[in-house]
Amino acid sequence: MAAIAKHGFFKKTTFLLLPATNVIKSKYATKAEKKKGIDRKVGPKIESSAKSLAAKGFLRPQKEYIPPADVKTKLNNIFNSILGTKDEETRLDDLTVRFQVFDACYKELQHGIPNSLLYTIETIGDVQNFYTTPISTITPYDNLKNIDLPPNLHVQFEYHRFHPETDTKFGGITAFPRSSTIVSGLKYKEKYKGHKQRETWPFTT
Repeated sequence: MAAIAKHGFFKKTTFLLLPATNVIKSKYATKAEKKKGIDRKVGPKIESSAKSLAAKGFLRPQKEYIPPADVKTKLNNIFNSILGTKDEETRLDDLTVRFQVFDACYKELQHGIPNSLLYTIETIGDVQNFYTTPISTITPYDNLKNIDLPPNLHVQFEYHRFHPETDTKFGGITAFPRSSTIVSGLKYKEKYKGHKQRETWPFTT
C-alpha cells in the first residue's frame, strides 16, 4: 500500500456535502442524468418533428385513411349522443367521456387516434380536425407519378441496376469496381438482382 501511495495512485480528494435545501436545480440535465436518458430540457414539439420528417420524405408505416364525405355529420351525431353538444370548444377533460368519444369514433370510422397524438386532442374541434385529415401511405417519390411534372424534368421510376451477368457491353466490368449492388428490400429482391463485387486485382469477371 505504501508503494502504491508513493507513486501517486491515490490522491487526496475533498468532498463537500451540501444540505438538500441548498441544492439549486438547473434546467439542464447532469452527466449522470444524461447517462440514464434523463433530459430536463423541453424537446421539440410533435408538430415541428412531423414537419421535419415530412420535409425529408420520411414515411412511417401507418394505415391509409380517406375521410368519408359525411364525416362531419357522423362526428356530430357522436358528439350529440355522448356529450349533448357539438360545440367545437367543448373540452374532453373527463377520462371516461374521453374514452367513450374515441371509442365511438373508431367504431364508426374504423380509424383510431394513435398514442403519440392523444395529448393533442383537448376539444371536440381537435377530434373533428383529426378525422377530417386524410392520411396517405404513398411515399413522396411514388407521388411524383400522380402530378404533372415540368417538361424539362423526367423521373425514371423503372431504374436500371448494374449486374455483370447482364451488362456485358464492357465484359461485365463496372465503373465502380469496389461498389457492390446489394438489394436489401424484400419488395425489390425479386425485381432486381444484386451482386457482390470482387475486390481482387485485376477486377475481371
